[in-house]
Amino acid sequence: MNEVRLEELLAPGVTADDVPELAPLLNARTLLSAFSTLFHGSEAEVLMRLLVLREIGRETDAPRWEPETLRQRFAFLDPVKLETVLRRLRGNGLLEIGDDNLYALSDLGRNAVAAIGMLVSFSAEDDLELGFLTAQLAGLQAVGSVTPEALGHLLGKLNDLAWHFEDAIASGSEFRIADARRRLSANTRWIEKGTEVLLNLLADPEVPFDLARVAQRIGLAQSRLARVDAAFQRAVNKIEAQRVTLGGSGISSSDVAGWLRRLDSRGLAELAIGALAPAPELTLLAGGHELLDRAELALSEEARQIEADTALPPSEDAPSRQPEQEDLRLLQHFSQRLARLGEAGTAPASLAHVVAGGGFPASSYRLSLLALLADGGDSAASSPADGPIGEFMRLPLDVLFDAGTVHVGEDEIARISAGLVGARGSLPAAEVVPTLDNTATLSDQA
Repeated sequence: MNEVRLEELLAPGVTADDVPELAPLLNARTLLSAFSTLFHGSEAEVLMRLLVLREIGRETDAPRWEPETLRQRFAFLDPVKLETVLRRLRGNGLLEIGDDNLYALSDLGRNAVAAIGMLVSFSAEDDLELGFLTAQLAGLQAVGSVTPEALGHLLGKLNDLAWHFEDAIASGSEFRIADARRRLSANTRWIEKGTEVLLNLLADPEVPFDLARVAQRIGLAQSRLARVDAAFQRAVNKIEAQRVTLGGSGISSSDVAGWLRRLDSRGLAELAIGALAPAPELTLLAGGHELLDRAELALSEEARQIEADTALPPSEDAPSRQPEQEDLRLLQHFSQRLARLGEAGTAPASLAHVVAGGGFPASSYRLSLLALLADGGDSAASSPADGPIGEFMRLPLDVLFDAGTVHVGEDEIARISAGLVGARGSLPAAEVVPTLDNTATLSDQA
């Protein structure tokens, strides 16, 4: 099979120099070729190459190996296959042989082994990407070689986590929320470590603008993740309120769902077969009272007629209810009293004499009615109401209130506002309104 050239993958008329994104990769051809050597072929071949390369690099005190020592170290491998692996690693610059005929890792090979070793160490984590990216960023920050691309990888991972957590909350699934919450807890230390790296990076006043911009966006993404835990708790509380307990067994619907999730496909199929089986026919059980009721219906002609009669009952007139009439007797009596004050030559009366009588409820009712006089008029068209209320509003009277109060001391009234009620246009100015004497008697009370 012929090797595919880069020019064959580009569009017609486009060269590799026309694609700026290819420049960093083309400059790193040697490194990429080394990784191509390691990961080309079947899974078994890849595992064997990585095994040999890692074991050779593991020796630190004596990093050079004699050929016989290598054969003894890898005695569990086929000798011919081992020689093939060593020749391939040596031919692609990952291993080198010195003048003394000893094997050793090249600089390129040691860098490849270190990078792969870091990835393998993070493979046991719940979320190896965030841990690896944070550790890589911390190392770059320590040597002062942080790049916007390295920050961008971390930002992309944080946004991906935030999307995953929000999607779990939106699903309303108790199990997805629990899994997402465990994933957030496993990544908390990496989020905190990333925060420390960003604080150290932004503390430098000479940090480039493009680095500072991406670092600030990473800080916002980390704050967003920090608030997710509270959203998880609210979602869990909502699910808890909707959880159903099966009788008094103490088993909830969540327990049943969790048990079903732990079953394999065979167990679910057997459970479904048992649940969907046809129900057995049940024998009718009836006691003496039920049998007596059915016998009465069968033997009584009158009972059968009543059972079979579906005619509607005869029509009846709907009961008539007169609307409740408001009791306006107190209003009508009060109107008659006030009408006498509107006659020619009648002197105005004190507000206390007009209002008081019949206790506090009746007095307060009369006092509230006086406010209607201001909305009425002399003609029937000027009053907005009809009946006794309209007649009261059309009384030709004026009411004058003073700022002070007078003492009454009887009929459930301690004090009352000073004022006069009289024919329209006959009331004096407010400052000459007389006050009721403490010993005066109230006449013409209702």
